[in-house]
Amino acid sequence: MSYNYTWYGRLCSYLFRDLPNFLKNIWKFRKALWSHHWWDSYGTLFFIEIGVEDISKNLETKGNEVEHSRLKKVEKMSRVVEILKNIRDYRYHDIVEIELGRKYDTENIKFIPFEGNSELHELVDYNNEEQKEFNRKFFKRVTELEEQEWVELWTIMKGQDYTTFDKEKDFDEQFDGSGLRGWWD
Repeated sequence: MSYNYTWYGRLCSYLFRDLPNFLKNIWKFRKALWSHHWWDSYGTLFFIEIGVEDISKNLETKGNEVEHSRLKKVEKMSRVVEILKNIRDYRYHDIVEIELGRKYDTENIKFIPFEGNSELHELVDYNNEEQKEFNRKFFKRVTELEEQEWVELWTIMKGQDYTTFDKEKDFDEQFDGSGLRGWWD
């Protein structure tokens, strides 16, 4: 009879493994727990970010897997964490400002109340045509980048379709490290 199937074994497992792990997880995910609300995805994405970052750090330093495939996984996990931080902190304006070498101009954009109704406002852009065109280009690039990273995030999480791998080639050459289901040690 196995040690864990006795009442004493289950109690010891609970007290010395499960309960301490639960308390560590409360501390680890405290910021995500605090920011999670049913009406918003921010907290949910934060849970994923913290969890993947934890797996990544521990797999990199303590992992038992062969280094070649393990480091590919760590690289993909790091990319997932970076994308999630970009989404959560909405870093796309900063990224596009660096990319285009110019800031989006908000100084000449005003919200003016409609006549007769102070609750409704109209957006009025007082910029010249060149700045208006740049602002359109800027926002188009922000939206494009955000969409690219969103698709990349879920592509990495989904992982590769192993049925499409060439059986003549080495698996490790074709494996790119993606796939949440394989991120364990």
